[in-house]
Amino acid sequence: MNTKNNLCAFIKKYKHAWVFLYFFIYMPWFIYLENHIPAGYHIIHSAIDDKIPFIEYFIIPYLLWFVFIAAAFLYFFFTDVPGFYKLSALLFTGMTIFLLISTFFPNGLTLRPTSFARDNIFVDMVKVLYTADTSTNVFPSLHVFNSLGVCIAVAHSDALKKHNLVRYGAYFLAGAIILATMFLKQHSIIDVVFGFVMAYGLNMVVYAPVKQTALSKQVSW
Repeated sequence: MNTKNNLCAFIKKYKHAWVFLYFFIYMPWFIYLENHIPAGYHIIHSAIDDKIPFIEYFIIPYLLWFVFIAAAFLYFFFTDVPGFYKLSALLFTGMTIFLLISTFFPNGLTLRPTSFARDNIFVDMVKVLYTADTSTNVFPSLHVFNSLGVCIAVAHSDALKKHNLVRYGAYFLAGAIILATMFLKQHSIIDVVFGFVMAYGLNMVVYAPVKQTALSKQVSW
């Protein structure tokens, strides 16, 4: 009986885990797009891209993106359920928009270098990344959008406002990740700019109404 009660209490406490069912929509859709690239997809390119050097050392923050996003989800999942719902709403809406754009506006890059000036472990890691990740479906950059989404959630967290090291560490890592998308030639600056635009727009939808409600309550007093 105790085991049953404990299980029920666990399910009740973490019932917001249903949100992760979204990945059963996202992953099959994304994998399908990655494996069905039309021949006439649109090339994303800016003259600024040609002036940005390739710097293999940025593979480190680029890969840390996966840890960064997972850590943010887990933190809000276990400590701040309303914050978890807002973060999920922001990121999953943006990711769905990304899928729709990739479906109706298939796109890709031709920025990746074909040879490397240096030979080191970081270049080897980039080569593995290039092999595992196609240079298609890049607009807007999810590395940029999701990193900014986490920063937005961190900035709105009352609990994290007391922990400057965590907040500024998150902002610094997000900045390094965003730079990495360009220095590794994984994204055009166009992808990056539209990642910012989408993050700003969805922030106004997900977080701004809450902020406005809080402000209205203060004014009413």
